[in-house]
Amino acid sequence: MRAATATFCTLICVLAGSEMARAGYQTSTLPRARPVTDSAPAPVTRWLPVFGPSASDMRPRARPRGVVEAARPVVTQRAPLPMAAYAAIAVSPVPRARPRGAATVQPATYAQRPQPTVTARGQHGPVCGDSNIRGRKVSPIAGRLRGCGVDNPVEVTQVAGVQLSQPSVMDCKTAKALKKWINDGVKPVVGRKGGGVAVLSVAAHYSCRTRNNQAGAKISEHGKGKAIDISAITLSNGTRLSVLNDWGKGAKGKMLRKMHKKACGPFGTVLGPKADRFHKDHFHFDTARHRSGPYCR
Repeated sequence: MRAATATFCTLICVLAGSEMARAGYQTSTLPRARPVTDSAPAPVTRWLPVFGPSASDMRPRARPRGVVEAARPVVTQRAPLPMAAYAAIAVSPVPRARPRGAATVQPATYAQRPQPTVTARGQHGPVCGDSNIRGRKVSPIAGRLRGCGVDNPVEVTQVAGVQLSQPSVMDCKTAKALKKWINDGVKPVVGRKGGGVAVLSVAAHYSCRTRNNQAGAKISEHGKGKAIDISAITLSNGTRLSVLNDWGKGAKGKMLRKMHKKACGPFGTVLGPKADRFHKDHFHFDTARHRSGPYCR
């Protein structure tokens, strides 16, 4: 009887407590929102009590035999930021999203100021004061025969973007005449055929000798650095226009004839296969001046 009474009393207390808790929940005040401030709250530096095993239970115990010690992780506690840092974070602007399709701006680089090109003797670069004539300055040439020699020679490797098959020694007047002929008499004739003009085959340039290597003849213009001989023109695709093999034959022969004619003017003397037997395989160009005007054959 007493056990039943006790159980009934316990049930009444539980129901009453539940009703009181429900009433308290309905009448309790709701928490208010935290006010917004310009600065972040100071970090909490107060230590909370730690509940755990007593000091007597923290005594080290002997490690069981055969147990390998694992590497302990290193935990570094970050120090709290000063108040000034929190304030700066609170007022700093939020970065905006990059618009779609916006190009990425590369950081500006400081371009090195271009320096004037100075071609010293022995160095390759622009010569004769013309960026379209490339090569190097060489020392004055004293000929072994009377009448030979060049006071201010240059060794030319490229003219108007066209490579010479071999470095060719001449004076600047001859180099500039060669540039004019390439620009006015070679490139326009070739046009875009074969990708354009690539190489001039040089048969001869400076050489201290007589005309056509004949005994007793006058000194050749080659011996004065005023002449150059061209035996062929090669295009970018490898097509070769040979004076010996193509002169007077088909389309190539017509192109060579036009080039030969265009050289008369820039050069004072122009000789080709029709001039004599000594020039059947090349064009001879020199800058000698004649009283009656250019000599072209």
